[in-house]
Amino acid sequence: MIHIDPLSSGAIRESKRISEFASMYGIQTVVHFAGSPVGCMAAVHMISTLKDFVAMENHAVDIPWWGDLVTGPAKPIIQNGYIQVPDTPGIGVELNEEACRAHLRVPGYFEPTTQFDKYILDEFRTGGPYPHLDENGQLVNTR
Repeated sequence: MIHIDPLSSGAIRESKRISEFASMYGIQTVVHFAGSPVGCMAAVHMISTLKDFVAMENHAVDIPWWGDLVTGPAKPIIQNGYIQVPDTPGIGVELNEEACRAHLRVPGYFEPTTQFDKYILDEFRTGGPYPHLDENGQLVNTR
């Protein structure tokens, strides 16, 4: 099996190409995902086109408000281990701006990101890792 991450392996198009190449040799695809419901639904759409897809691992859904960041899909987004592929325009979700603003890890909402203008992205992870729940249900890795 190959294990691709659409958010870091060239996005949807390149991830699909990687999977299609592997499929030509009988290699199945597993997808890694750790991010927002917007990225999740984009990955779901890409996955729905793969020939030899096995499973998508998903991180961050243990955060109680994760699904509240968007409107559109049925809630919870993951039901019995499956995600329904939306048949609505676009990727089937819209930002819930109120929920997004309420859960910002760093100040600002769509602030300029000048660190991406630099040749080397040495400030890329200023917000730290995405928070998760510990064994007691408490958020960890938050600011």
